[in-house]
Amino acid sequence: MTAALALPSMPSLDLDGRRALVTGAGRGIGVALAAALVGAGAETWLAARTAGEVDDVAARLRAKGGSAHALPMDVTDLDGCERLLEALPPFDILVNNAGANRPKPMTGVTVDDYDAVFDLNVRATYFISRHVAGRMIAEGVRGSIIHIGSQMGHVGAANRTLYCASKHAVEGLNKAMAVELAPYGIRVNTIAPTFIDTPMTRPFFEDEAFRSAIMSKIKLGRLGKAEDLMGAVVFLASDAAAMMTGASLIIDGGWTAE
Repeated sequence: MTAALALPSMPSLDLDGRRALVTGAGRGIGVALAAALVGAGAETWLAARTAGEVDDVAARLRAKGGSAHALPMDVTDLDGCERLLEALPPFDILVNNAGANRPKPMTGVTVDDYDAVFDLNVRATYFISRHVAGRMIAEGVRGSIIHIGSQMGHVGAANRTLYCASKHAVEGLNKAMAVELAPYGIRVNTIAPTFIDTPMTRPFFEDEAFRSAIMSKIKLGRLGKAEDLMGAVVFLASDAAAMMTGASLIIDGGWTAE
């Protein structure tokens, strides 16, 4: 009698016992990403400039039985970040979510606009990643680094030259980091969402012409929700994505499909 073939086992999405850091975790997408990681079992540090916001979110996550810590931190203050992070244990998971956008015609973009967007979207992402990856390597942690990019890191759009350039830069950084860190067992990927309905973006959608233009691009016929990204961040942080690195998980409702 032929022996039955062994059935494959589903890799775990459980993050129990892992430590995570989420930047920009005081509001909007960052809150959802932190909640997803906490819900999957990760001990999670929520970083943002506004102490009151991360204190509140962390407290609410703990009230639901999760392990969450507030970490007031300005990711553009690189020296300050390094001092704070050195005092913490190494992380298994980093989510670079902090970001900025100053949409305007290219001819109206100022040097201050350029510096503000690139300092947060690229410079902070690069150096926070460098520090966390260095600690992972030193401690032998086989971790996961996840950048929150954008569909605008894959396409272009009017009035978004700065944002598109910065998010394309993140995609390039993602691939190069993935190649360099793979020998250490550290995976690096991006999540690239479409327009997400948050308190910060909601006023833009009150402009009917703008909303109509956006909706004409999203094939699924609705704006994204922060909840649409929660499964993706848990997947990329978990063993279920063990063979995934240097990739961009595009969650855009079909925007980039044509």
